[in-house]
Amino acid sequence: MENRPILIGICGGTGSGKTTVAKSIFKSLPEKNIAIIEQDAYYRDQSYLELEERVKTNYDHPLAFDTDLLIEQLTDLLKGKEIEKPNYNFSTHTRETVTTNVKPKDIIILEGIMILEDQRLRDLMDIKIFVDTDADVRVIRRITRDIKERGRTLESVIGQYLNTVKPAHELFIEPTKKFADIIIPEGGYNKVAIDILTAKVKNVISEKYK
Repeated sequence: MENRPILIGICGGTGSGKTTVAKSIFKSLPEKNIAIIEQDAYYRDQSYLELEERVKTNYDHPLAFDTDLLIEQLTDLLKGKEIEKPNYNFSTHTRETVTTNVKPKDIIILEGIMILEDQRLRDLMDIKIFVDTDADVRVIRRITRDIKERGRTLESVIGQYLNTVKPAHELFIEPTKKFADIIIPEGGYNKVAIDILTAKVKNVISEKYK
C-alpha cells in the first residue's frame, strides 16, 4: 500500500456527535498513528473588526471558513509535511496568535459541519462519513456546548440557531449527506457503528505495515 496517509472526513450538523465519533476513533489507536483536524479551527480571522461587528457574522455559512488554508494544510499533511494549525477563539471570534504543530500521521481525521460541501475537500478524502442525528437532540447539545465551552448566553445561542444555524443546516449540510460513503445514525451514541468504523481503520493501518 502506498505511504500516503488515509484521510477520513466526518461531517454532520452542529451537535450531531461527529466530534464524539472522531475522538472515539482517535482513542482506539496509538497517538503516533492518528491526528484530528477540526474545521472549526479554520474560521476566518476577524481581528480587524470590532467585537460587535464580529458577533454579527454568519458563522454557519461556507464563506465563514478559510477553506483555501484548510486544503493547503491537508495537502501538506498528505504529502508528509507537518503544519501549523490555527487556533480559533470562540469567545472573541478571532484567530489566536499561537498555532498548534501537527505532524503527518497514518490516519488523519477531518471533522466539521461543512467538510462535504466543498468538492475540493471531498476529493482529498478516502472515507466520507455523515453523522445523522435528530434536530431536537442537536439543538440541545449546541445550547449546552456554547454556554459551557464558548461563553455564550442562552438567548444568543437560541437566536443564532433560529437565524443562521437551522437555515444553514438545511441549505448547506443536509444536502451533503448524499456524498457520504457511510451514514452513522444518532452520532456518538451509536457504539456499534463506531466499533465497526474503528475496526476498519485499524485494518487499514495493519495493511499499511504489511
